[in-house]
Amino acid sequence: MYECLNLFSEPTKAWFKHAFSRPTEVQQQVWPAIHSGENVLVVAPTGSGKTLCAFLSALDRLMAGGTRSAGVDVHGEIAAAKSHAEQKAAGKGSRKKTKRGVKVLYISPLKALGADVAKNLELPLQGISQQYEAMELPIPDIEVAMRSGDSTPEQRRRIVSHPPDILVTTPESLFLLLTSKANSILTSVETVIVDEIHAVAGTKRGAHLAVSLERLDKLIGHPVQRIGLSATVNPVEEVARFLGGSQPVTVVNPGAVPAMDLKAVEPLRNMLDTSATGGSVWPVIERSILDEVLRHRTTLIFVNSRGLAEKLTARLNDMYAESKQGTVATDLSEHRDLGSPEGREQFAGHYDSVVGSTTMLVESHEDIDAIAMAHHGSVSKDRRKQIEEQLKRGELRCVVATSSLELGIDMGSVDLVVQVAAPLSIASGLQRVGRADHNVGGVSHALFFPITRQQIIGVTTSMECMREGAIEPLHMPRNPLDVLAQQTVAAAAMEDLSTNDWYELVRRSAPFQNLDRSMFDAVVGMMTGAYNSESFSAFRPPLQYNEEAKLISARPGAQRLAVTSGGTIPDRGMYAVVLPEEGSGPGPRRVGELDEEMVYESRVGDVITLGTSTWQIQEITRDRVVVVPAPGRTARLPFWHGDQDGRDYGFGLAQGRLTRELSQGLHRREPAKNGDQNTAQTVLEAQFNRETAQRLERDGLDHNAISNLAKLLDEQCEATGAIPSDRDLVVERCRDEGGDWRIIIHSPYGRRVHEPWALAITTRIKQRFGFDGQVYAVDDGIVLRLPDGYGDLPTRELLLFDVDELQRTVETQVGESVLYMARFRECAARSLFLPRTRPGKRVPLWQQRLKAAQLLNAARTCKNFPLLLETARECLQDVYDLPALRTIMTGLHAGTILLSEATTETPSPFAQNMLFGFVGSVMYQYDVPQAERSTQLLSMDLEVLERLLGSTDMASLLDAEAITQVEGELAGRTFWNDLAEEDISGRVTRYAKTHGPFTADKMIAELGIDAAQAVHALDELDARGELIKGRFTDSGETSEKNDIQQWLHKDVFRRIRALSLAKARKAVKPVDPSVYQAFLLNRQGVGPVGGERYEGVDGLMRVIEQLEGVFLNASVWESMVFPARVRDYQPSMLDELISSSDVVWVGSKASGSNAKEAGEIAFYPAGSLLLNQPESAVDKLNDNETLTMADAVLTALSGGGAFPIQLLSAVTKTIWLEHAEAQVNPETGEIIFPAWGERQFEEALWSLVWQGKMTNSSFAPVRALLHGGKTVRAPRRAARRRVTMRPPTPLALSGLWSAVSCGDGRTVMPNKPLDGVIEPGMLENSDTGIGMAHTASVEERELALIDSLLDRYGVIAAPLVDKERIAGGFSALYPVLKRMEEHGTLVRGMFVKGFGAAQFAERDTVDALRSDTQWHSQSCVALDVTDPANLTGSAIAWPEQDYLKPARRSGSIIVLKQGEPVLFSVPKSHKIVSFTADETILRPSCAELAYVLQRQPSGSISFSDSRMSTVINNLARTHRSTSFQVVDTYTVATTSNKVCLNTIFTQCVNSRLSNFMFRQFSYEIGLMSVVGTAYCNVSFSTTIYYIKRIRLNKTSITRS
Repeated sequence: MYECLNLFSEPTKAWFKHAFSRPTEVQQQVWPAIHSGENVLVVAPTGSGKTLCAFLSALDRLMAGGTRSAGVDVHGEIAAAKSHAEQKAAGKGSRKKTKRGVKVLYISPLKALGADVAKNLELPLQGISQQYEAMELPIPDIEVAMRSGDSTPEQRRRIVSHPPDILVTTPESLFLLLTSKANSILTSVETVIVDEIHAVAGTKRGAHLAVSLERLDKLIGHPVQRIGLSATVNPVEEVARFLGGSQPVTVVNPGAVPAMDLKAVEPLRNMLDTSATGGSVWPVIERSILDEVLRHRTTLIFVNSRGLAEKLTARLNDMYAESKQGTVATDLSEHRDLGSPEGREQFAGHYDSVVGSTTMLVESHEDIDAIAMAHHGSVSKDRRKQIEEQLKRGELRCVVATSSLELGIDMGSVDLVVQVAAPLSIASGLQRVGRADHNVGGVSHALFFPITRQQIIGVTTSMECMREGAIEPLHMPRNPLDVLAQQTVAAAAMEDLSTNDWYELVRRSAPFQNLDRSMFDAVVGMMTGAYNSESFSAFRPPLQYNEEAKLISARPGAQRLAVTSGGTIPDRGMYAVVLPEEGSGPGPRRVGELDEEMVYESRVGDVITLGTSTWQIQEITRDRVVVVPAPGRTARLPFWHGDQDGRDYGFGLAQGRLTRELSQGLHRREPAKNGDQNTAQTVLEAQFNRETAQRLERDGLDHNAISNLAKLLDEQCEATGAIPSDRDLVVERCRDEGGDWRIIIHSPYGRRVHEPWALAITTRIKQRFGFDGQVYAVDDGIVLRLPDGYGDLPTRELLLFDVDELQRTVETQVGESVLYMARFRECAARSLFLPRTRPGKRVPLWQQRLKAAQLLNAARTCKNFPLLLETARECLQDVYDLPALRTIMTGLHAGTILLSEATTETPSPFAQNMLFGFVGSVMYQYDVPQAERSTQLLSMDLEVLERLLGSTDMASLLDAEAITQVEGELAGRTFWNDLAEEDISGRVTRYAKTHGPFTADKMIAELGIDAAQAVHALDELDARGELIKGRFTDSGETSEKNDIQQWLHKDVFRRIRALSLAKARKAVKPVDPSVYQAFLLNRQGVGPVGGERYEGVDGLMRVIEQLEGVFLNASVWESMVFPARVRDYQPSMLDELISSSDVVWVGSKASGSNAKEAGEIAFYPAGSLLLNQPESAVDKLNDNETLTMADAVLTALSGGGAFPIQLLSAVTKTIWLEHAEAQVNPETGEIIFPAWGERQFEEALWSLVWQGKMTNSSFAPVRALLHGGKTVRAPRRAARRRVTMRPPTPLALSGLWSAVSCGDGRTVMPNKPLDGVIEPGMLENSDTGIGMAHTASVEERELALIDSLLDRYGVIAAPLVDKERIAGGFSALYPVLKRMEEHGTLVRGMFVKGFGAAQFAERDTVDALRSDTQWHSQSCVALDVTDPANLTGSAIAWPEQDYLKPARRSGSIIVLKQGEPVLFSVPKSHKIVSFTADETILRPSCAELAYVLQRQPSGSISFSDSRMSTVINNLARTHRSTSFQVVDTYTVATTSNKVCLNTIFTQCVNSRLSNFMFRQFSYEIGLMSVVGTAYCNVSFSTTIYYIKRIRLNKTSITRS
């Protein structure tokens, strides 16, 4: 009946007939085309069986391939070569093995979609296998595997070693496979299936994939069959060209329209009357949505932002919990949401502008009690998978999702789709609605909930376009040069490339079909070092070009660069949210991700909601947020920036056309009258005519939505006289609260059109009227803010452009826009110029911006630098829609698009939403103290300052006194009269250089020159960049006069700026050193015994991250530093981090000392850039050259890996014996070969350790050195048993020894590497073939160092840098710090008294230092005096006292209270000093000292102070409670005769120190001394009795 089924083998045909009633129309058309081997593009609605359509032919070919050779052809006929009986006998129950290799490559734009497809393939594979078994045929063994960014290394290795028949992957994973040795598994590919092809075809990701497919064809040796699938493709020809490249493509498009039931629901009859719901429509909408969820079994709710997904989920769960408890509100007034801003009184109902507000608090619900869960890209993949499975199984009623669920993912039987607000595009709406009843022949039911009245227009347009299939057209990026650069590096890393062959291969892909050869050569030159000026010294070219052979070859590290930094998805700097390593149980630790700004606004201890669950932030590191579950806690909602894209021109055009057609059917009528109604006061009610109303009802709008829409259009028409549409643009003028003018251009065409238009308007305002207007472009129009007095600017002159002039203006100005800066950073990263130095680790956005700015400055010195051209192309073609803008401008000139004007007292209804967004965009601009804002802004370079401010209105930033001072200094230099009167230009220039801010009128009056010539001279100076325009002084006059443009020479500006900057920095009041000391203790997590901040291995890792690179005595780390920060610290924690390669320890010690004595140790996180840069290797070693023992050890380790001591000794011995220097006996002339000595080997090994070149997988060897560890003796052999005993390993040599790897991945190499000893393959990763890592630049290391210092201290100042013993000191870091200040990353000022004038810190640190709470509640803490958290004795001077001069030596202890030193003790020399007499401070300080002493191996201590009675009393009180003997010797030296030995002993007796034994005491007064000796059996009272009778001569008392 269906001939298409005859194309399949008999088992496949039987399974299909059993599983399905009949093939769909699309399947009937597609299967013959696929069977013929053609490239096919399948365009069919969601749920029409596209995926099975593409896969079934491939599955049949795979499963029947071996069977055909056994006698079964594709039609199931028995071959004559073998009888059916023979085949049954040979194949019954057997599994047929075929040669392994990937035959079908399925590429999905989403990892979740790929996983879904891989799982859904199990059903047909199992079903067809059962049919083979039923037919007694050999059962094919077909394997399916998935490889994506989430695959584990073990899974990836298995794919390479055991290639599957079907590989499900993503475009990025395909790129990685092609750029590694694993590409061999792809040589057998026969079919490539690209699903949801529309999602990539119009992006750079698609261009990247297109080149990868051409590389795949080249690898295989012939073009493979390509099959593309999508439900939303427009235009079809463009996507077909993308799929096939240079090959023809057959398009199968049955033209079927999906069955959809679409409705728009508005619960409120009047959306402006929200008094019953607290000024917001949300409580009613939330209740309506919850009712729909409860009426259906499964519901998918789609929203347009991640923040709104989290918020709506929380509200639905809150209301559901209330309904279960019987407390659901029946009155609308009880739906008010007072936890969010829109639930409060007098809040404008523009919720769409404030979604994601972090001010809203929500309740926590267990998963079992939740009716809804949030699903978006920032929820972890495991959590998303869990949510999807729960919905499919019917265990979850509702999921609130973003676009993360719209692309083809099978969510099972979904009853209803709810779309909140209009979808982002028509294609997106079709994909989302298609999730409902995702089955062949099913009807998709969907409800749309508009949030504002204006959104009703967007919702109606979406529904009409979806029914008509009017999808927005997509456009392939044309010749994206950054993608070309990346693919060139990847291809050259695998083999040398002929430039001609590579050029032809690239041009076979559709995005590069028109690639000009000159641009291709420019990209090759860029990647091979053609731009080799000094400006590019920080950017190493990854390729090299052989001019003679015309070959491109890779430099070392190119493959690693392509693999670790490849792909086209830009790095947004998101923070990973993870569970702590300890206590998280089995399973994945990743929870999701958060926006960088959200993390910056969060603190440790905050409770947030993510993925429906609530989490408490336990720790914030440089690249992750560690959280623990916080069930039942009230939580803060997160937010994410950059969630939404602009409206497409086609969608905007349709929306404008709908508005025009609806407005034509609008009229007014009288409302129905009641008998008692006063007809004189009747208000006409707006409504649509019958035809229009029926149209809207057919579209699916309910009565409330139609009524609200009619009122909106009527009010807009009344306010502006015309309704904005596709043929009518309206310019509305109204004043704001400050008296300035707001000009609103109402236009429906979308932000892609409005943003370049706004850019051109800004330029024209600046050129013609001399000031910078604030311009804000949105989907519904453009908002301009103009100063008072400029509101009557001619509209047509302001808005209309010649199309060619418009194009030139936008192309010229786009290079100075914020958009250009952001896109350049992404293009640079895509072209591998900004590689990820730590793969898998987050790179802060400010670091990315800093590096990109450096590259941009270098690139601008080169003509036609490819990245500059590509960034401009991306902005003008991919982001801006200039062709559409040209069409609109042509229509405005021709009169087909009308432009009307209106002046309103208050903003019109259409303007209110736009103005609310405009206010929000600048609301937080001045949310900084004035002194700090001035400091930050004035620290910028002039060009950066202008871009940051938007206009050079610096009256509030430049100090008036500084201007007056500079003007006074310049007053004596006015010599313009020396110039000829006709030299207008020279006189104007001289005037500008010798005056402060001036107006043109003032200069003309004082010089007495022609006004036109003067203005012309000013314009010339401005064009040359010598003058700055703006407002620099606040004259206090009327606003009209005060806004007159001023001029200022750039040299004069620099002088004023320098003075203003200095004054602004002085306004930052410094804090006392004690306050900063207390702040530092808190920052580093130091606490009293039992009150340490961190716990477990994760806590120790955080401490090591903060203290990376700090060298301290090896004994101090585990005895004082770690225990002061990590509660219940155990050495096993450190060993766990070191053995797992998370932490590396490095030694340091002065040369010349005993190598087997412990020196100083520093710890580094793995991959830290702060590890010392290795010495560069020199020429290879010849056979006759010699090696020292240390060089031999390094050579043995140079190939990487870690060695036990026995193996390392053996390898080193072999190398050393071959290259050690031989001696000659001077008497006999006999050659004496060197003798190997284990002792010399051990000394060489430890000398390398203390040079920072070797490390170990354990800290046990260092501990053994500290405690004098010795080799354990072997036990004696038994007399009657012969046992072979393995010689024991000394504890000081245990563990695995390895060379220290630098932060950029390189290993410390010997000065002369050996040729032949270390195989080349050992320098390469055996798994991926990736060579040595990219070398970290000096700038990267300095940025990493500054980042580490800021993390450790919060403030960077000269005393702190000197304390760190950094090479070059503070002066070496100052240029980078200054640059960071200019970029706004740091602020500069005097934050801490006594730390010098040049101090740098982040703004949060300054705020924390100045906060009222401060850190004065900090408990007493006892630290080793060399602890990095103690500044006393280094950056902070010791308090003055006469008894004992403290010193910063390891082993001494200092006790701090509120940042002030209280006690200083040196246990080894039995000394202690008190810096205060206040007993309330001494008591807790002594207690803390006693507790810390308990952790020390010895407890001997003595006291030296006149206040020791108080000290001893407090110590005694502490030790009485602990019953711990610490003190066995007291040496009391006093300078006051008021304190006698009797008093001290009395304190001891009163404190019942019966567990103390005094062996010696001395009492000194003046030059005389009394010495008494008492033994343990002498009571205190007896001792005191004898001492009282001692005269001033030497006496000895002894009692037995």
